[in-house]
Amino acid sequence: MRLIYALVLTVMAALPARAEVNIQEVTSPGGLKAWLVEEPSIPFVALDVRFRGGASLEGPDKRGAINLMTALLEEGAGAMDARAFARAAEGLASSFRFSVDDDALAVSAQFLTENQDASVALLKEALQNPRFDAEAIDRVRGQVLSGIRSSEKDPDDIARKTMDGLLYGDHPYGSSLSGSVETVTALTRDDLVAAHADVLARDRVFIGAVGDITPDALGLLLDDLLGGLPEKGAAMPAVAEVRIPSGVTVVDFPTPQSVAIFAQKGIKQKDDDWFAATVMNQVLGGGSFESRLMDEVREKRGLTYGVYSYLVPMDLAETFQGSVSSANDRIGEAISVIRDEWVKMAEKGVTQQELDDAKTYITGSYPLRFDGNQRIASILVGMQMLDLPIDYIPTRNDKVEAVTLEDVQRVAGELLDPEGLAFVVVGQPEGLETTAGN
Repeated sequence: MRLIYALVLTVMAALPARAEVNIQEVTSPGGLKAWLVEEPSIPFVALDVRFRGGASLEGPDKRGAINLMTALLEEGAGAMDARAFARAAEGLASSFRFSVDDDALAVSAQFLTENQDASVALLKEALQNPRFDAEAIDRVRGQVLSGIRSSEKDPDDIARKTMDGLLYGDHPYGSSLSGSVETVTALTRDDLVAAHADVLARDRVFIGAVGDITPDALGLLLDDLLGGLPEKGAAMPAVAEVRIPSGVTVVDFPTPQSVAIFAQKGIKQKDDDWFAATVMNQVLGGGSFESRLMDEVREKRGLTYGVYSYLVPMDLAETFQGSVSSANDRIGEAISVIRDEWVKMAEKGVTQQELDDAKTYITGSYPLRFDGNQRIASILVGMQMLDLPIDYIPTRNDKVEAVTLEDVQRVAGELLDPEGLAFVVVGQPEGLETTAGN
């Protein structure tokens, strides 16, 4: 069975990347909605199920409960303990993955068509009847606590945690979804049961499926898999009030290289100017070695190995962020250059050549996202959560191509806020001190 599964994955990896997919909307007899790309050529199904709300649904005194609960979903279910569950999944050549972020809890499943019924039954047990055994709780809690303690010594994690706290304050976004040593240590089994009911509910579920399954069969599968979950979960949290502490916040940490995260106000992914902002960011610092930040900070001055900027459109807040690392005696210069580039982009925008190159990169890389059934299923779910139309995929690159030079210049002037740019620096930077809030 494992050889068959390996062969299926090998065939899938050899398939060409594709951005032309025929999406069908499916409504199950029980009223669950899903998007399906039917692909009967390979006896294999990929399923992506996401529950909106994620770790942001928990209160501050229970921070980490949803993360711990999610990690325990595959640690025993129904009559099976953790080992029995793992053996059952392996015997079916099925793959299940459970993960959570602040906006959603995600369930990814892959299984062979011939083992569909048994695989779905196993996944159903994990979702509807997790055991939360004391032994599993203690073991996984120990792993989570080890990760938390390790993050307290990691400059990147310290920078991220500090920036999130400054940006989002008391909102769930303002603290780590893993929780703290104190909150995770105090969690009880009852807390995990409550977290399960809060998140895994039918009123917030989004579903994508790709592979060898018909619409009718998918509808029946979904009712069986999810029909026993609560109809409604916990109330969604309020929109985050983003506060940008312009200036520099320094966190002293003994390391020869400082880590910096920078942030300012952002833009919603459904905003009419999203694609203009995406093109602008690609030119400014969007991950390419051709970006302005990479050219000015790395290539011309040798201040870093990499510097990046990225749009961060979360469900309840949107920011525009970036990151850079540099030696303690050079991080100040790196920050100065980044600020200068922010000003140049805000005042002068991009050139026609930069616009053309950015659009070519963005449109050319898009089909590469469709490199497997699981990736496509995930994209289908993401589209639904953003309330995008079902025909978005074939029209997406047209929207990028429609961005004009004038669009980018206007958005750069309106969105970029050099005076409101905030930096968190973790290290022992020479010549830098905290100025945020002064």
